[in-house]
Parts: sequence; C-alpha cells; structure tokens
Amino acid sequence: MGSSLFFFLVFAISLYALFQLGQGNPELRALMELKSTLDPEGLVLSSWTTGGEPCLGDFEGVACNEHGKVANISLQGKGLSGSISSAVKELRCLSGLYLHYNELNGEIPREIANLTELTDLYLNVNNLSGSIPSEIGNMASLQVLQLCYNRLTGSIPNHLGVLKKLTVLALQSNLLTGAIPASLGDLTELVRLDLSFNKLFELQRLTQGFQYANNKGLCGSGYPSLHVCISAGLFNPNRPEPYGPKSSSGLFAGEMPQSANLSRSCNGSRCAKHSKSSVTIVVVGIIAFVLCSSVSGLMAFAWYRRRKQRIGSMLEPSDGRHSTDQPKEVFRKSASPLINLEYSIGWDPLADAGSCNVFSQEVSQSFRFNLEEVECATQYFSEVNLLGKSNFASTYKGMLRDGSIVAVKSINKTSCKAEEAEFLKGLKALTLLQHENLVRLKGFCCSRGRGECFLLYDFASNGSLSNYLDVKDDEKEKVLDWSKRVSIINGIAKGIEYLHSSRTNKTPLVHQSISAEKILMDDSFVPKLSGAGLHKLLADDVVFSTLKASAAMGYLAPEYTTTGRFTVKSDVYSFGVIVFQILTGKTRVAGLRLCAESGQLENLVDKNLGKSYSIPEAAKLACIALVCTSETPSQRPTMEAVLQELGSNC
Repeated sequence: MGSSLFFFLVFAISLYALFQLGQGNPELRALMELKSTLDPEGLVLSSWTTGGEPCLGDFEGVACNEHGKVANISLQGKGLSGSISSAVKELRCLSGLYLHYNELNGEIPREIANLTELTDLYLNVNNLSGSIPSEIGNMASLQVLQLCYNRLTGSIPNHLGVLKKLTVLALQSNLLTGAIPASLGDLTELVRLDLSFNKLFELQRLTQGFQYANNKGLCGSGYPSLHVCISAGLFNPNRPEPYGPKSSSGLFAGEMPQSANLSRSCNGSRCAKHSKSSVTIVVVGIIAFVLCSSVSGLMAFAWYRRRKQRIGSMLEPSDGRHSTDQPKEVFRKSASPLINLEYSIGWDPLADAGSCNVFSQEVSQSFRFNLEEVECATQYFSEVNLLGKSNFASTYKGMLRDGSIVAVKSINKTSCKAEEAEFLKGLKALTLLQHENLVRLKGFCCSRGRGECFLLYDFASNGSLSNYLDVKDDEKEKVLDWSKRVSIINGIAKGIEYLHSSRTNKTPLVHQSISAEKILMDDSFVPKLSGAGLHKLLADDVVFSTLKASAAMGYLAPEYTTTGRFTVKSDVYSFGVIVFQILTGKTRVAGLRLCAESGQLENLVDKNLGKSYSIPEAAKLACIALVCTSETPSQRPTMEAVLQELGSNC
C-alpha cells in the first residue's frame, strides 16, 4: 500500500509540475500572448515557445527571480514592430520592462498598471500613440518612466505626482499638450525631468537644468526666455511648479537607476498570489492528505538544482563573440544589460559607485556625459551604428540631443590601465588636446555597471584617409585632386606639430600610432588626426598589440625594433610614410624612396591625376617624405621644421 501511494504521489507531483510549466501556467500564457502582439510576424521571438521554460533561459530576453517568477524582460533594439498586449498584467513580479528602441505602435495598455512591482519602464523611441494612462500613477514601485520619442498625445496625468519613488521622468519629443501638473512638485526623489519638444504650457519657478525647450506657447515666470502667463491666477504662488523645495540642489545630482531588482521578495505581495485551477487544488489536496513533504522536498530540490545549474552556465564567460549591447566582462543570455554587474576589480575611475554623473577633480566637468545619453545617442549600441571594431574597442555613430553627430568609442575596462590614478591622468591629457587638425573629444562616460569607458568625438563625415587610397577603376569619385592632397598634408603636419609642442597648458605628446586609418576627414576634407593620447588610457599589452598592424603597413620607425621606445622622431617617420601614400594614392609605399632619391616623379605621383598636379610642389613633397623617412632618427627634421619646409623648395 505504501509503495502504491508513493508512486501515485510522484505521478501527481509530476502532473502538477507539467501543469505549471504548460498551458496552465499564467505567466507562460501571458508571455505567449505578448509574443503574438510584439512580434506578429514571428521574426524575432522564435525562442518563445509553449514548450519552453522562461526561467531556465529558453526565452530570449527573459529573466526570473529566485521564486521562479518572471522579473525582467529586456527586448530593447530588437526591431519589434507590433504592439503591447494587455496580457502583460499577468506578470505580476515584473520589476523591469525594457522595450525601447523598437518600432512598437498602438497605445500603452492601461492594464500595465497592474504591475505594482515594476521599478523600470522603458518604452522610449517607439511609435506609441494615444494618451499616457493615468493608471500608471498606481504603480507605487516605479522609479524610472521613459516614454520619450513616441507620438503620445493628451496631457500629462496629474496622478503621476503620487509616484513617490520616481527618480526619472522622460516624456520629451511627443505631442503632449496642456499644463505641466503642479503635482509633479511632490516628487521629492526626482533627479531628472525632461518635457521638452512637446506642446505644453505654463511653467513657474523651476530650478536650473529642467528641460522644457521647444514647447510652443509655453509661458511662465522666472525664466528670461518665457513670457508671463496671462492666466497667472492658475498658479499657486505658495507652491513651486513642478518641483518641491528639495529640488534646489539640482536636477542632475543623482544617478539614474541601472539595475532591475531580480531579488525582490514576492512574499506577502500580489505577485505571490496566482490563480489556482481545480486541477491544482486537487493535486495540492492529495499532497496534503498523504503528508509526504519529504518526497516533494526532494523533487523541489532537484528542480532548484537543475535551475541553478542552467543559470550558472548562462553567467559563465563565453568563448564566442560578445554582444555589443552587453557588458564585455560577462555574457548573460537573458538578463538585461541594465543590470548592475559587479566586477572582481571594482573598476570605478570616476568614483561614487561608477556613476557617469560624478567625476574626479582631475577631470573637467564640462566633458561629462551620463550613460543614458550615450545609450540614446547610439540607439543602445545598435549594430546599424557600428563604424568599426578592434581587439580592444568598438566605435559607433551617434546623435546627441542637440542634433550633433558623434563617434562613440567603447573601451572595455580590461583594456584600460589597471591603476585608476594612471587612467585618470590619461583621461585628463585627452581633454587638454584642442586643435583644428585633431579629432575633438566632446566628452566621456565611465560605467562600472557595463565595465566600459565611452569616449565621444566629433564625427568625421568623409571617413578616413585610407578610403581614398588604392582607388578602383569604378570608384573615380574617390580620387582626391591635387589641391586637396596638398591641404591634407599641411593639416596633418600642423596636427602632429601641435602634439609635439609644449605651448598652452599641455605637455608634449608622442602619438605613437599615426596611420592613414587614424587620419579622418570632415565634410570639407580638413584632416583630423584621431587616437592622439589614447595610449595613455590603455594597458601596455593592448598598446603593444596595436603596433603589429602599424609595423605591417610600414608606419613603424625602424629604431623601435632595437630601442622599444617612441620619440617625436618616430612620429616624423610615420608622417613621411603618409606623405608618400598621399602622393602615390597607394597604401603600400615600399621601394618608393629610390624613386624619390632619383627624382622620378612620374613613378611617385598618382596616375589617376594625369597631368593635373604641380611638378614643383610634387618635388617638394617627395623631398619632405624622403628626409622624414630617413633610417637614422637624427637625420629626420622636427615637425616644426617640416612646417617651415612646406613653405619652401627642397
């Protein structure tokens, strides 16, 4: 009898487990409904299947908490083109919902307000329409509400003013109308509020930093750029709008939350209360009747152990290529890139838990960017914006909020100097470099959570000099005319001479890795030398590895192989190679010194130019290239002398 009861119990528990993981599981059912609306053509969420296990990594972008409940959905930048289903309300333990940078349309479902555990809601940069549901004001746990860059209409709900934990409210670039609710002044935890680029009106006594620009018809007092509202009686003179007294310390003083709370307890909360079908009640009744807790405990332990093993395998370093929108240090199959990962070496060069808003006294505040601005500029490091990738960095094209185009270089912390003092010293050196022939550093951001440092440079619309070498017959439009070549050579020389000089407040700097790839062209073909000072941020082994390419292309001065040192004369050697490349239009310039020595200009000047070049100028430039690439460093001129020589004959 005891044996029969045992096997019956095992069978009953198995049925229960299958029932919970199958169609009877309300969370699985909700996820499948979400899939049908988010990805109606089934092109993205193919891993979401009824036979899958959301909490064991089978569902892309889904992560669970320790109670086996869905706590995080991260599907940003996936190209989703559907809408958001009201079925999302069934995911009652959800603490992070990241659907930004997609093409979602339709309205925000009012049922989303059922997610009372939600802390982070990112729906920005989509095509969502309709009004902002006032029911969102019932989401008491909400800390970040990102609805910007959509087509939302109507007014800002007054009920948002009861979200006491809200730290970020971003509603910019929508079609919102009406007055700015005075209730927002009750949000004492708010550190960032952006309502710009809407059609709002009425504004009064706001602290510096509040983003309200491009709201046609906006009026208020206390701001020179706004006219006083005629209906001034609508204002409560005793209450600042929309901030309360605590906002006097500044709007951007805090850091935007970057973590989804996967450890939030479900005990005693609504998310622990799920509906039970009659089958569930029967099974539970059988278990209670036979009082076989030991067997159920063993099976629960086995399931828990299996789950831990699967999750553990997800967190192990991957041998494959790291995704560009995930932290480089750890590969997570389904967790959000916004989760704050801690690293064994607490890399935090800018202090205060890796905040991108807090910077060392050694670095100018004017260069700071926060992580959200970098993510927004690059569309969350979309592959579409990837300009290039090396063994230590990735570079993305981006657009800042002011409309300026930038190049964002992402460097993982394992490639940076281990000593934070040295890293900061190198960062400060970069901020001091200001010259018309150097790519300008606009700013930077270091994120402990992502384990990366981001450098933001002016974008060079015409690419690198290498694009204009070895031009094929069907690419004649890329052939640089003679005047451009002369101007480019002069510009490069000025940039290098500036690096070597000690004028202004900078110390002399050796570039170390000048190449055609590092010379960028703006829209007027003004050359901009990139990579200057970058070696001061990078670890020695990373710097050394980058030299292999330079040596292979002939840019590396011959004395480096014996001395292992870089000097201003090694930069001069690289410049000479560049001059030969510009003259010939070729990448490979081996053997051209003999042509220059013998004065064979016909074998030096690019055949694509025909006769359209100045013979005296060509002879002068060939002479400069020849002397700059002398085998002996002492025979090479300084860059100051090169600039003087560019104005005279050889």
